[in-house]
Amino acid sequence: MRPGARRGLGGPPPLLGIAEPGTSWLHRTRAGTKLAALAALGTLVGVLRLGVADAPAAVALLALAALVALLARLARLSRGLLAAQVRRAGWLLLALAVVQVWTAGPVRALGSVTGLLVCLWAATLVSATTPVPAVLAAVVVAARPLRRVGIDPDRLALGLTLTLTSIPVVGRLLAESREAAAARGLGGDPRALLVPTVVRTVAHAEALGEALAARGLD
Repeated sequence: MRPGARRGLGGPPPLLGIAEPGTSWLHRTRAGTKLAALAALGTLVGVLRLGVADAPAAVALLALAALVALLARLARLSRGLLAAQVRRAGWLLLALAVVQVWTAGPVRALGSVTGLLVCLWAATLVSATTPVPAVLAAVVVAARPLRRVGIDPDRLALGLTLTLTSIPVVGRLLAESREAAAARGLGGDPRALLVPTVVRTVAHAEALGEALAARGLD
């Protein structure tokens, strides 16, 4: 590891929506169906966490995690895909586990961590088997009823597109700021990492806004 480098900041974060090519039934399933299933799964996780006793809920959530992992294998996705998500969210999962063990006991902590992991893995599964344009098209279709309250589905899709495409940009700026701080011997100073990243991110947002305004998109 280079001097001043921090684990987990070695490059841009993964871009939600980068799909792995494949011909499995999960790849062929419509984007809207997968998004609806993802929402239903999130609701089920919430019901298990809030409406079921700790021990049965933990068992059910472990079974759901195993099911999502099995679906990833059946879809022939990269073997390390789900494990990579655990590594990226490792500190968050660890912090959640510690707090839950301290306040509610190990069984509830197991349910909390597993429930978060199920949602994370399921979202990864959807994004890995669904191209971004298909996701955005599904969002546009689902948002059509919102026209009645003045929300333009096409503008909503544009906003989601800009959000997705901005994630790797911010990640690159963060990596460049880290390297510059390390070159100046300031790798251990959070201000040398965060301040330039924030300033350059705001500048990128302003430039993007000006470009949109120039094209008639306020």
